[in-house]
Amino acid sequence: MKAIAIFDIDGVIRDVSGSYRRALADTVERYTDNCYRPTSEDIDALKSEGAWNNDWDASQELIYRYFESQAKSRSEVKLEFEALVDFFQKRYRGPVLDDPTQWTGYIAEEPLLIQASYFEQLTQGQVAWGFFSGATRGSALFVLKNRIGLAAPLLIAMHDAPGKPDPTGLFQMADQLNPDHEVVPVLYAGDTVADMQTVLHACQQRPEREWIGVGILPPHVVRAGTVYAADYSDRLTAAGAKVVLPSLSALTPAKIEAIAHLQHKAEG
Repeated sequence: MKAIAIFDIDGVIRDVSGSYRRALADTVERYTDNCYRPTSEDIDALKSEGAWNNDWDASQELIYRYFESQAKSRSEVKLEFEALVDFFQKRYRGPVLDDPTQWTGYIAEEPLLIQASYFEQLTQGQVAWGFFSGATRGSALFVLKNRIGLAAPLLIAMHDAPGKPDPTGLFQMADQLNPDHEVVPVLYAGDTVADMQTVLHACQQRPEREWIGVGILPPHVVRAGTVYAADYSDRLTAAGAKVVLPSLSALTPAKIEAIAHLQHKAEG
């Protein structure tokens, strides 16, 4: 084994700009009485704070901030979180939430950003790989197994570990992929500030291992143009990314080896 690569899913493996983000905007619009629908830039700005990796929490926070801008305190806002989650999920997953075979909402329209052949290349290049995501297990496995076709992907999802930027889930996946505790670098590829902060916390808590944050530009950022992409890249770098790439496909086994070599050289 030459390295370990662990991946976030949303914005890295699948394009969620028309699904998770759309459901988030729908939810905020619904609970602000159709007075405010956050833009993609609004959502990016919130997530750049590093504390809003969970889109249910992010929806609630944007709703509260809207009403605060209208001179209303949070205690005055009648908001039931469970009802908010239910509304969000019916948009994202589909109207039938109690049937695990029904995925007819926005999730069914998500473009894939990588194919199964990519992970075959990693295996051939002696790179062990797995996933650590804040998505629900059902949602993550739907894309990994049903859409991409991975037979038995290793996954730490929502409720399996504390939310990012807590690195517990990253540790759990790294330990699963490396039960013999070989001394190899661990890369975490993600698209948000919280992802990169997770790696920084891993470095602080387990400094005996080599943890490397790899920023991946999500598709909506790439589509926004070079100026916005450069600004987004700067945010990821400031949060701890050692390198920022335009897509996951650019993180080849050769690139992984080069990044790990440069990191080792810098630390040495």
